[in-house]
Amino acid sequence: MTQEETQSIQNILRSNHDIFAWTHSDMKGIHPSIASHKLNVFPAARPIRQKIRRFHPDRQRVIQEEINKLLEAGFIREVYYPDWLANVVVVPKKEGKWRICVDYTNLNNACPKDSFPLPRIDQIVDSTSGQGMLSFLDAFSGYHQIPMSPDDEEKQHS
Repeated sequence: MTQEETQSIQNILRSNHDIFAWTHSDMKGIHPSIASHKLNVFPAARPIRQKIRRFHPDRQRVIQEEINKLLEAGFIREVYYPDWLANVVVVPKKEGKWRICVDYTNLNNACPKDSFPLPRIDQIVDSTSGQGMLSFLDAFSGYHQIPMSPDDEEKQHS
């Protein structure tokens, strides 16, 4: 990319900085009347409660900080005695920080697999051949932007 192209992109980003989400609370999400996640669980599937995992105090602190952030942003809420119980998984990131995930293995196994194929990476890469510039969008905490259908909320709590 030339210096002029770089400067042009930087100018566009600076002049539109207010439309980007920089923190969880900046994200307004999508109203449930427009879209919500619906879990297609097999009717015969029995809820599974994973055994509660214990964490080192340092990791427990990181988990609690993330939970507090998500509670404050309104992405999660406290629940009691869910039928499905999924544990938190703490994964190290390259820069030394931690990524907090949830182990939905049991819930995923209780849902039918999608019958449509994912795009092939080699075809996607080939389609960029000859292009002078490639851009992508990294959706900041995109998982939280579409709410869960109220009928399915209990299934996804950890």
